[in-house]
Amino acid sequence: MAGMKKRKIVFENGEEYYGESFGSDADAVCEIVFNTSMVGYQEIISDPSYTDQAIVMTYPLIGNYGTADEDYETKLPTAGGLIVREYNDLPSNFRYTKTLSEVMEEYRIPGISGVDTRKLTRSIRDAGSRRVAITDADIPTERAVELIRNTPVPHDAVARVSCKKRWYSRTANAAYNVVAVDCGIKLNIIRSLNARGCNVTVVPYNTPLSEIEKMRPDGIFLSNGPGDPQDVGEVIGLVRKVRGKYPVFGICLGHQLISLACGAETYKLKFGHRGGNHPVKNLSTGKVEITSQNHSFAVREESLAGTGLEITHVNLLDGTVEGVCDRESGMFSVQYHPESAPGPQDSAYLFDNFIAMMEGKANA
Repeated sequence: MAGMKKRKIVFENGEEYYGESFGSDADAVCEIVFNTSMVGYQEIISDPSYTDQAIVMTYPLIGNYGTADEDYETKLPTAGGLIVREYNDLPSNFRYTKTLSEVMEEYRIPGISGVDTRKLTRSIRDAGSRRVAITDADIPTERAVELIRNTPVPHDAVARVSCKKRWYSRTANAAYNVVAVDCGIKLNIIRSLNARGCNVTVVPYNTPLSEIEKMRPDGIFLSNGPGDPQDVGEVIGLVRKVRGKYPVFGICLGHQLISLACGAETYKLKFGHRGGNHPVKNLSTGKVEITSQNHSFAVREESLAGTGLEITHVNLLDGTVEGVCDRESGMFSVQYHPESAPGPQDSAYLFDNFIAMMEGKANA
């Protein structure tokens, strides 16, 4: 791209990385994280869970297949920024409708290319995720650091990305009605439920139980989303009320919210799990699933004692809790993303388990 503007990433300790702009030229203060996926950059920047986060892609070449209208995970991408080694603005893909840079410019997502992403990833791995400023290269370091320090850490990410009113995704010959609580839901989750005969009603994160009950759901789904799960007290309270009344399935943030509602604790990981290559063991079958992940927080294992939740899945890289269930009340969750086709079909059975739970409840 001719005449690209010089930009930089500044850490609060003054550490800097220089590169060239693509996408939006907007300044931003974000939490910096890394993702180890080799493909899927469009799904990544349009995943609402990346709200307020600048994503470092460890795969070196990004942009080479453009973006396609059918592949978004949300209609309004809210990622904080994208940092890559090499950006390609001449896609080779018969499906592409826009370049990645055009999409990022449209949604005011700043991008920086030409960065030593290996060095940057090591910095995040060793020192953990931290806040950074993305700004012009000629801005004094002290001014960028001051910008970070004067920008409050947001606690309203779910409120910003959740839908503002209910909407519907229907399918032919539906057998079940699912209410999906939108904390930043990915569209492929809804497609996965539609494909299994579910009409899906997507509702705002703060919808009261009285409204949900009027929809006569066969099951309730709790979505992924951004930020600290302890900031989403509305959904934690909802889970406590629906426990035992309906089959409940949670993914990612939904997993953390179920655990908190049952009395467990969550904590922030040093640099989180992001990418499509995390091995997770299913403790019921002994099988290992290759999973797709995107989260900063995890459930504290020792805090699950006395909650009625049992651990169903464990991450083989660091031993973190990857799934829990309450068999008696018909509620389960996983930390990873079965709709992202990891493995590529290793985790699809989780949606089938949800269907079986709704069928069992209907026939009880």
